Amino acid sequence: MQIGAKLPEVTFHTRVRDESIGGDNPFRWENKTTRDYFAGKRVILFALPGAFTPTCSTFQLPGFEKGFADFQQEGIEGIYCLSVNDSFVMNKWAQSQDLKNVNVIPDGSGEFTRKMGMLVEKSNVGFGMRSWRYAAIVNDGVIEGWFAEPGIADNGTEDTYGESSPENLLNWLRAEKSVAA
Repeated sequence: MQIGAKLPEVTFHTRVRDESIGGDNPFRWENKTTRDYFAGKRVILFALPGAFTPTCSTFQLPGFEKGFADFQQEGIEGIYCLSVNDSFVMNKWAQSQDLKNVNVIPDGSGEFTRKMGMLVEKSNVGFGMRSWRYAAIVNDGVIEGWFAEPGIADNGTEDTYGESSPENLLNWLRAEKSVAA
């Protein structure tokens, strides 16, 4: 992907809490589109190899969660974390991370990730097809800033992390703001 590209239009199959259902698992299916998540807003989208994995759970997701107020000061209206995991896994991970600010997007089939050009094979670590780690500043569905980790490859042995870190995106947003001023 490159700056100025529109995000691919796909439908995400999500599970949302609905107390009217009752019981121990009050969730219902709800389809959401790329437009539902990204139209008319300036947001951060970051994608990672998998829910519950070490780098994702220890650094990347918590960093975006904790830094939400800083991102808001730079004009960001929302933060979305996407992974090639189903909605059940993503919702449980969000719950385990006690997310209040970051919303998760399940790309269970990998369709969005494939159309982004970021779907990689990770069978060498038992994952199958997953997302390469990246982040983007998205304004009304158009990529404004792009931050992919280097070395994209099937069955890569490195799990690079830095380009898509919350700190790097925040620095970029601040630099862009000072250039515009």
